[in-house]
Amino acid sequence: MSEYDAIDLLFGGMAQLGPGGDKHTLAVLRGLPERRYGTVVDAGSGTGRQTITLARGLGTVVHAVDSHGPFLEDLRRRAEEAGVGHLVETHVMDMADIPSAFQGIDLLWSEGAAYSIGFENALRTWAPAMKAGGLIVASELTLLAADPPERVKKFLAREYPAIQTVEENLAAGEGAGLRSVGTYTLPREAWTEGYYDALGPRAESLKNHPDATVRGMAAETLEEIEAFESSGGSYGYVFYVFERV
Repeated sequence: MSEYDAIDLLFGGMAQLGPGGDKHTLAVLRGLPERRYGTVVDAGSGTGRQTITLARGLGTVVHAVDSHGPFLEDLRRRAEEAGVGHLVETHVMDMADIPSAFQGIDLLWSEGAAYSIGFENALRTWAPAMKAGGLIVASELTLLAADPPERVKKFLAREYPAIQTVEENLAAGEGAGLRSVGTYTLPREAWTEGYYDALGPRAESLKNHPDATVRGMAAETLEEIEAFESSGGSYGYVFYVFERV
C-alpha cells in the first residue's frame, strides 16, 4: 500500500472536483418546478461546492453523501465558512446505499458522480427512494457528436467505454421508471474555470512524484485534459432532470 494518498495530493483542498460551477448549478436549480423540497440528497458530493450552492438556494438541509471522508471534512469546514453549516449534513457512505438511508426523497442531486456506479444503475438504484413526483438531477459525461476525433475515440474507449448519447441516457431514465423533464449541457468554460485551470498545474507538479500511484494518476489527469482540449466539443457533461412517476 502506498504511503501517499494520491486523491488528496491531486484534489485535496480544491473547491471543484469536476466540471461545473455555481452559476450552472443555479441555472439548473432555477429551472426546476417551484416547490418546497423537504428531503434533499447530494449524491457523491465531494468537497461540496454544489452542496453549499443548493443549501443557499433552497434554504433547506442538504444531505451530502460521499465515500471519501476527507472530502466531507472539507465540506463541513467550507459550509461553516459560508454560513450554511446548519443546512449541511454529511454522510460517509456509498451512493449505492442511499435507499437504505433515505426514503421519500424530494430532490436527489448528483454532479459528475453517478458514473462511479454506472449512470443507468444509479438511476435504477435511486428511483425507489424517491417520493412520487420527486426529482433526480444528475450530470453525466455524454457523447455529443456522432464521429469524435480519433484520439478522443481511443481515450473514451479506454477511460469511459460506457459513455452514451443524450438519447440513450434519456432512455435509461425511462427504463428506471422516470420521466424526463429537461437537460442542460455545460459549456466549455465550465470545464476549465476553477477545474482544469486548477487541476492541470497540480497534475503537472506531481508527474515526477516518487510514488508510482501518484505519478500514474497525474499522468492520467494530464491525458484527460489533453483529450478534452482536442475534443472539438464532441463530448461534454449534460445535466439530466428526471421525475419519479
